[in-house]
Parts: sequence; structure tokens; C-alpha cells
Amino acid sequence: MDTNEIRSRYAAGERVFRETDLSGVNLRGANLREADLSGANLSGADLSEADLREADLSGANLSSADLILANLSDANLSEADLSEANLIGAKLGVAKLVRVNLVGANLSGAELSGVNLGEASLSGANLIGSILIKANLREANLGGANLSIANLIGTNLIGANLIGADLSGANLIEADLSGANLNGSKLYRSNLAHVKLKEVDLGNANLKDANLAGAELTNTNLDNANLEGTILSLPKVLNPVQ
Repeated sequence: MDTNEIRSRYAAGERVFRETDLSGVNLRGANLREADLSGANLSGADLSEADLREADLSGANLSSADLILANLSDANLSEADLSEANLIGAKLGVAKLVRVNLVGANLSGAELSGVNLGEASLSGANLIGSILIKANLREANLGGANLSIANLIGTNLIGANLIGADLSGANLIEADLSGANLNGSKLYRSNLAHVKLKEVDLGNANLKDANLAGAELTNTNLDNANLEGTILSLPKVLNPVQ
């Protein structure tokens, strides 16, 4: 199916394009809201600025697809392949991303607040400056991912793999990293205030100038971690005003 055909069929009211081969098609700025594209082949497709709100993309192949500034809010991307896809500035709020493959994907600056990325594969992904407030990344694979200056306030990272990940300058206030593996990770100047780090592996991690005030550090491994300038406790208030 080519670009003109899918656009005209959608405009005529058709919404089901299940398992269709759309590899490499140009759908830049296309309106595909609520379309059923489950299992479709969209590898290498240009979907930049496309409206994919509430679309069903479960099990779809979106590897190397261009999704810059695409709107994927409320879309179903469960078990989709987004490896090496370009999602710069994409909106993914409340999208379903369970067990999705985002290995090497570019998600810098993407809006991912509240999304479900449980068990997702994000190793080596670019998440610089992305917004992941209260997102679910439980048991996600983020090994080697770049999360520098990302907003991870209240995010669920229980049991996540963050080995060698870059979280420099990231905001992780009140995030839950219980049981996560952050061995060799970069947490330079990150904000980990009131974070749950129970049974976390922070061995060989760089925590220079990080804020760990009020963090839970029960059974946390800090072997060979760089703690230079790290804040490890809440400041005491001297002579408080009565």
C-alpha cells in the first residue's frame, strides 16, 4: 500500500490497516488517529508530526521509523519494535509501551510522563532531557542508556537494569529504584533526594556532587563508588525560629 492509498482510505472512513506493509512510506503529518495498525510493517516509514493518538500499533514494526514530533498519546505500542526509531520530541503520554523494543531509539526531549514502559528494552537509547515523571520503568532494560538531565520524578524503576547508564544531572526525586542495578552508572550532580535505593547496586557508580538527602540506602552497595561532594543526609536546622 502506498502513501496516497492509505491517506485516501483513511479519509474515506477506513480505520483498519492491520498487518499492512507500509515500510518506507511517507506519512509525514498524516492523520491516523484511532487507526488499527497492529502488526503492520512501518519500518523506515516517515511518520514525523503524524497524529497517531489512540492508534493501535501493538506488535507493529517501527524499527528505524521517523517519529519526530509525532503524537502517540494513548496509542497502544505494546510489544512493538521501535529499535533505532527517531522519537525526538514525540508525545507518548499515557501510551501503552509494555515489553516494547526501543533499543538504540532516540527519545531525547520526548514527553513520556505516566507511560507504562514495564519490561521495555531501552538499552543504549537516547533519553537526554526526556520527561518521565511517574512513568513505569519497572524491570526495564536501560543498560548504557543516556538519561542525562531527564526528569524522573516519582518514576518506578524497581528492578531496572541501569548498568553503565548516564543519569548525570537527572531529577530522580522520590523515584523508586529498589533492587535496580546501577553498577558503573553516571549520577554526577543528579538529584536523588528521598529516592528508594533499597538493595541497589551502586558499585563503581559516579555520585560526585549528587544529592542523596533523605534517600533510603538499606543494603545498598556503594563499593568503589565516587562519593566526592555527595549529600548523604538532610541538613540539620540550627536554632530554629520559635
